[in-house]
Amino acid sequence: MNEKQKQSIIESGKRYFREIIIPNHVKNLQTLKLKSFKVNPFLVNYLASFLCGNTEPESLAKALVYPRILGTSINTSFGQNVQIFISSLAEVAGSASGIDGIDIEFIDALDGRKKYCQCKAGPETINKDDVATILGHFTKLQNKARLDRLPIQIDDMIVGVLYGDKSELSGNYKNIDKTCPVYCGAEFWEHITGDKLFYHRLAKAFGEVVEEDNIDGSQLIMAKIQEIAREIEEMGGL
Repeated sequence: MNEKQKQSIIESGKRYFREIIIPNHVKNLQTLKLKSFKVNPFLVNYLASFLCGNTEPESLAKALVYPRILGTSINTSFGQNVQIFISSLAEVAGSASGIDGIDIEFIDALDGRKKYCQCKAGPETINKDDVATILGHFTKLQNKARLDRLPIQIDDMIVGVLYGDKSELSGNYKNIDKTCPVYCGAEFWEHITGDKLFYHRLAKAFGEVVEEDNIDGSQLIMAKIQEIAREIEEMGGL
């Protein structure tokens, strides 16, 4: 894959964050209220003290808001919308597949063979039932290949995990890997681009979107913390 094609993937990823992930993230932050949290008063007071050295309303609010908006919220949004990114990846790096259970078809930059890939977000994003479903799709493709005399080998049918490391793959992915390859994180992106460092380059580019669009996330988060702190103060604490 040439540099222009790799840059197209990066720009496609930036667009995904700019148009989908960031607006959803900001919306999730702005709609937070004290009632949005299932508060464990024992833990939140401890965490506030651990984080800030006291249990003042603003410290309690920080202990609630930080984990939600910097962890749970953004991870959920990425997972729920990842198919949009996969669709844009198919347009740039290969082609969308019309085969049931296959997200993208592309020419492997390492072995030059056409790959039939089902994409997943991260190394722990499938359950036990998904294993049979994914392998079932691959079995159907293999049977179709025999009937149509298509030159598809077993390792041409792959699962591509967008982020993570091979060592982090869940047992469910490892069960698939016994039959068909599961490429994870840097390994997956290297098969698409031929570039061992592309994964890290792409990840860094997502952070650049915030700088390019002059988004002051710290100001937005602090405004919400102060708002929830006022709610806590009105209640007399947690």
